[in-house]
Amino acid sequence: MGKYFGTDGFRGEANIDLNASQAFKVGRILGYYYSTQKKLSGDTKKAKILIGKDTRRSSYMLEYAICAGATSSGADCYIMHVTTTPSVAYITKHDNFDCGVMITASHNPFYDNGIKVISSTGDKISDDIIQVFEDMLDSNDEIPYATKDEIGSVIDYVAGRNRYIGYLISLGIFSFDGLHIGLDCANGSSWMIAKSVFEALGAKVYAINNTPDGLNVNKDCGSTHIEGLQELVRSKGLDIGFAFDGDADRCLAVDELGNVVNGDQIIYMYAKYMKDRDKLINNTAVVTVMSNFGLFKAFDAEGINYAKTKVGDRYVKEYMEEHNCSIGGEQSGHIIFSKYATTGDGILTALKVMQVLLDKKLPLSKLVEPCIMYPQVLVNVKVTSKEIVVNDLDIKNLVQEVSNELSDTGRVLLRESGTEPVIRVMCEAQTLETCHHYVDKLVNLIIKKGYAVK
Repeated sequence: MGKYFGTDGFRGEANIDLNASQAFKVGRILGYYYSTQKKLSGDTKKAKILIGKDTRRSSYMLEYAICAGATSSGADCYIMHVTTTPSVAYITKHDNFDCGVMITASHNPFYDNGIKVISSTGDKISDDIIQVFEDMLDSNDEIPYATKDEIGSVIDYVAGRNRYIGYLISLGIFSFDGLHIGLDCANGSSWMIAKSVFEALGAKVYAINNTPDGLNVNKDCGSTHIEGLQELVRSKGLDIGFAFDGDADRCLAVDELGNVVNGDQIIYMYAKYMKDRDKLINNTAVVTVMSNFGLFKAFDAEGINYAKTKVGDRYVKEYMEEHNCSIGGEQSGHIIFSKYATTGDGILTALKVMQVLLDKKLPLSKLVEPCIMYPQVLVNVKVTSKEIVVNDLDIKNLVQEVSNELSDTGRVLLRESGTEPVIRVMCEAQTLETCHHYVDKLVNLIIKKGYAVK
């Protein structure tokens, strides 16, 4: 993880951690780097950079700064305006851009923002290229300015967003005619796109939180605050509901009874659907260590194998690519369908859920019924040294003792935070009381051994 570009881009509070000057320099670096790569390959055309943004007020400021920087370094910028992260990944790959940029802080509040750089293949950029960018950000060396006809242009590319909408509609293999579907757009990137797709497929759409004003993205709405969608589904008697986050790379669902269906349950449902049709490559789904124990039990019952990666969609994607897996994701609703997208795509996920419902002719509640979520307790403990804690013999022995006592009725997990001096102590079991009992035992031992920081 880099100094500026973390696991999900250059992110922070707008004009505090990430300002227009920094965005301008990022644009300068992107324009210079990809223009240089073009010349080295013998390509005389200008570098092409695709740019999309979410609905935050600061997204416009950062978009213009990046465009100014990139064009001053000789690259052409194609702007898709307000659009989703997966749309930028899709169009970057299919329209042969040198890179894509998405300006977003995903599910964070409006005052945060970020710059996410996407490779020409629609993936997150590699660590070695991130290091090049970071070195250039810290360097005092002046990046040369383009002059005369070498200066880049800014081109309106709303056509790319429209083509992506068309792609999503093409994936709806069943008509939604007669279905009443709720959509919570989180006042974010999906506010126009999602409704257009579902209406084109014949659904009667009830959209909420689809009036962004630059300050209300993710505010008490979307996949992080799904209560409003639950109420909508119940009060209107809808067949199903879907909630997205600010940049629409996540999706959670609400069944016809008003119950939340999380990412683990969606992965279970679709992996089973694929297995039933002999489409689940290697009979394996990819999840993270933080997926619920109930998902693992449900997979075991269906004879579906699963791989557990570190937390983060980056690691899920890397494992899927290395082992040729067809589905993977996180409980948060960031789900990757490798046949259809290079990244998590909330609207695509919603379409895939609809495909199972319509093909199986069953409501969502029945399709996820076998995947029972276990109660979970998670406690974060600030410590003097994460490494010392996880390698302490007494703590390791207690973790093993708890695991033996839980046997096949739950699990315990100690995990190092990737960004803080924190150990996460988590237990899943059949009751909350059991979870609290074992988490307390482990936390108390960490405190007793003097590792905890007040």
